[in-house]
Amino acid sequence: MNDSTAGSLITKRFQKRRSLWLFLGFAAADILCVGAGMGVPIFPILLGFPVGYAIARTLAARSLALRDLLAKILLCAALTSAFTLVLMMVIWGPVAIRLADPAFDVANFGIPLILYDPLASFVGWLGLMIVVSPFLQLLTTLLGAHLTLLWWLERNPDRELLQ
Repeated sequence: MNDSTAGSLITKRFQKRRSLWLFLGFAAADILCVGAGMGVPIFPILLGFPVGYAIARTLAARSLALRDLLAKILLCAALTSAFTLVLMMVIWGPVAIRLADPAFDVANFGIPLILYDPLASFVGWLGLMIVVSPFLQLLTTLLGAHLTLLWWLERNPDRELLQ
């Protein structure tokens, strides 16, 4: 094994470990943001902007073609959103099971009654918390990443991405 092969193996291992540490850091920040919002994921949605920035800066440093770069950004954003989806299912899933309980008092549960019927408001609230919020986080992460790429490409006009 020559030195360049050994160096590339060490670099790949370092990048895998760095990616793992970055994801674990995101997971800790996401859990903290969900906790700060007391189960309402407004802070994880806002966390999408700096996460998108970090994803784009990390991936733009590698020499990737534009198609590969955008695909990896989409994959990373989907992974972060999937983690938030799992968190929301863990938090709000047990509450959703209570819909089958005939003795469950939906009107006094403590959610905003934004619709005319308390049951419809409760189902809408669960839909917002479990499905819509992780999707909004995906959108903010993608927006943060793409704005970062635009800024980065403007500052590095000699970078050839259309390979």
